[in-house]
Amino acid sequence: MSSEPPSDPKSSEQKPALAVPAPAAAGGGGGGGSQGSTFLSKPSWVLPQKTQPLLSLYSIGKKLGQGQFGTTHLVTEKSSGIQYACKSIPKKKLICKEDYDDVWREIQIMHHLSEHPNVVRIKGTYEDYLCVHIVMELCAGGELFDRIVRKGHYSEREAAKLIKTIVKVVETCHSLGVMHRDLKPENFLFTTADDDATLKATDFGLSVFYQPGEMFSDVVGSPYYVAPEVLRRFYGPESDVWSAGVILYILLSGLPPFWAETEMGIFRQILQGKLDFDSEPWPFISDTAKDLIRKMLERNPKKRLTAHEVLCHPWIVDDNMAPDKPLDSAVLSRLKQFSAMNKLKKMALRVIAERLSEEEIGGLKELFRMIDTDNSGTITFDELKEGLRRVGSELMESEIKDLMEAADIDNSGTIDYGEFLAATVHLNKLEREENLVSAFSFFDKDGSGYITIDELQQACKDFGLSELHLDDMIKEIDQDNDGQIDYGEFAAMMRKGNGGVGRRTMRNTLKLGEALGVLPS
Repeated sequence: MSSEPPSDPKSSEQKPALAVPAPAAAGGGGGGGSQGSTFLSKPSWVLPQKTQPLLSLYSIGKKLGQGQFGTTHLVTEKSSGIQYACKSIPKKKLICKEDYDDVWREIQIMHHLSEHPNVVRIKGTYEDYLCVHIVMELCAGGELFDRIVRKGHYSEREAAKLIKTIVKVVETCHSLGVMHRDLKPENFLFTTADDDATLKATDFGLSVFYQPGEMFSDVVGSPYYVAPEVLRRFYGPESDVWSAGVILYILLSGLPPFWAETEMGIFRQILQGKLDFDSEPWPFISDTAKDLIRKMLERNPKKRLTAHEVLCHPWIVDDNMAPDKPLDSAVLSRLKQFSAMNKLKKMALRVIAERLSEEEIGGLKELFRMIDTDNSGTITFDELKEGLRRVGSELMESEIKDLMEAADIDNSGTIDYGEFLAATVHLNKLEREENLVSAFSFFDKDGSGYITIDELQQACKDFGLSELHLDDMIKEIDQDNDGQIDYGEFAAMMRKGNGGVGRRTMRNTLKLGEALGVLPS
């Protein structure tokens, strides 16, 4: 996991510049890696000074999580025996100087905010030839939605307490000149499994420093939570309040306020859709809660409540305004579905993509061969860039990097053939009956007509995925509650627009298939 740094990484060319956002007139926004600014030569080091090797101070334990930009492991400090979380960011994913600056800025922002009781505290940073390692406080109590679902009893008053904590973090960020830009439930963790555990914000990978009045233009965030002005590429810190409003809507209903089968559909809803307060459970939710949501999800950022104004709203301030009666159990079950990232569906899409007939994928195979110039079976960033240039694309380097990240499912830094197919093949091919049967058979190893938890475990191993929440995965899909998944349930899951498309962090909205001209944009 770690190798020794060189004896002197301190030459002037290697020192990362401090991440200072560019003024809006110069293209808008600091960070996020999607600006199309001039790309300087790639540095070798993120940190401005040599560090001790991570492995000399910590022993590495189990994998805790995998994000788009790094992997988190449990680590134990050798001198004290105290456990921490360590996020390791592979340098092969840092393609240009701007990426190095992004990581350096994330570290600076974590230090900048680390005294806040509801922000994960940074312990230290380490760097070697392969990775940058950020060691931070361990939050072993799980994600926000997982806790709610597990408790079973859940009320408006508890939702008010949670959103108060989230908006307090937003207020502190803004008072310190930081915009989070990726607020979502997955980025809030509880410190322990205890009922009174503290909720803490984590993952400042897309956060930026900003000056009052400064406007940003890079499209970052996660589709369900992104504010309309971000999609219009002209935004400021008000966008964080919108994202918190989306979280509140989900906390009270179990569904996102703006939903569609595709990413572009979600964006259309965010820009034009009507807030639904008519369907269940909204008739039973207090008027003051709905008033707060309307004011947080105001499309005009100038009229939207600030974080401080949210904290002064009667529903937050007055305990009597947020009833303590339990919300409908249907809300809990929807929250559960929404919070379980459907790993099975992702695996199945890849199985189908790899099993399509030669005629169906012949053109894509040729395209892959054309881009994979060294015939290694994987596409590197440079190969993708050159291949796109040859098909007449005028994408900026930062946009090509976004495509690479979106297609690179296993975070290896390259795109293999299966990932390429999964990213470029038409979705209607993925949902045809014979393809669904073929994918079902892949998981149903013993041909029993059911996918069991053991077979899911094996599939996760085959795909190099962690086996978290397999019980939840089966429960989410298993409509007749027999503890296994039959073909009908599998097909329904594949055809249903689920949480996956709207939950991933994006750095913009390009698709590999569109960029290569093999899918309609």
